[in-house]
Amino acid sequence: MRECSRLSRRAVLGLTAAALPLSTATGAAAAATAVGGERLARTGVQVRGASGLPAKLTARSWLVADCASGEVLASFDAHRRLAPASTLKMLFADTVLKKFDRALRYTVTDADLADVPAGSSLVGIKPGLTYTVEQLWQGVFLRSGNDAVHVLSHMNGGIAKTVAEMQARAADLQALDTHVVSPDGFDHKGQLSSAYDLTLFARHGLRDADFRGYCGTRTADFPAGGKKTFQIQNTDRLLTGAWGLKTYDGLIGVKNGYTSHAGNTFTGAATRGGRTLLVTVMHPDSGGNAVYEHTAALLDWGFTHGRSAQPVGMLVEPLSEGGASASPAPGRKTVQAAAGAPKPASGGGSAWEVTGGAAGALAVLGLGAWALRRRRTRAETAARGDETDGVRP
Repeated sequence: MRECSRLSRRAVLGLTAAALPLSTATGAAAAATAVGGERLARTGVQVRGASGLPAKLTARSWLVADCASGEVLASFDAHRRLAPASTLKMLFADTVLKKFDRALRYTVTDADLADVPAGSSLVGIKPGLTYTVEQLWQGVFLRSGNDAVHVLSHMNGGIAKTVAEMQARAADLQALDTHVVSPDGFDHKGQLSSAYDLTLFARHGLRDADFRGYCGTRTADFPAGGKKTFQIQNTDRLLTGAWGLKTYDGLIGVKNGYTSHAGNTFTGAATRGGRTLLVTVMHPDSGGNAVYEHTAALLDWGFTHGRSAQPVGMLVEPLSEGGASASPAPGRKTVQAAAGAPKPASGGGSAWEVTGGAAGALAVLGLGAWALRRRRTRAETAARGDETDGVRP
């Protein structure tokens, strides 16, 4: 399998770093950013030089990209800001995964689980039991366990610190459509991302062997107390073939999500003939298997017709890994930060945490534009209230 490369992109982007005039905003959510190329900021289907796109796609946003080159082969409203559900856990992993050795053992306390939202998807962690970090990550990736996310977040210094670090990580990845409120992707007012950003999170994560291993694991034995275990299965139906779906040939991950407000979201990656493609699908009209059926259809298109497609944009590189910084598009003014926007956590020593003012500035540009549009476009607001986060049966 050819892995995603770290080659620098030959071209990146123009960031429209100002709020769009309200008269230009539409129900399809005119994007305030053009990270990855101007065409990705447009509404509607974007494709060049290839035909045969699936005809019955009801998702509110989707994107197909080549993992190695970063070329976006086709998209639909790539920067539309929508509730991400548990696909946001990819950003959580991008932020926290390398902080703890996978063999480290940790005994869970009541306090570690006290702030898990009611109605969350759970792997079944119990206070007083000791888990390895590897087992906690299996709980995150396989069962989308918010309990595992919260335990790891408390190990990392707490929920607020982890959220701030995730927002800083998003800024470094140039995922400017993303606003983090909780580390687990559970529905919260203002928690947003986009098909473009989720694809960035997956692409970056797949460069790490542990990330690839966890997201591609089908089953694992999980501690139940004493010497007892119970089996957990990955909720990615294209990986396991559950709920009447066939497994997708060559699938290597990565993450699915569901909330009753967001509906289904999914980012999948597959390798065929030495080529790895990424597909993100957000909020199809119908529930159940639709998000997986859309993903499989777009992967099929990418492996066939997509070879003749001319790129309509690029997946940009992280600033801390040499990516070119987004800059305001001509004729636009920079907006101010949204009030209360999360700021990068102080301290720490990783490269992405010390990118300085540039990363923070990028984050607030995206958040400022979001704040203005949120007042006017109900379709782009995130969920309100406690709702189930996981995969709908």
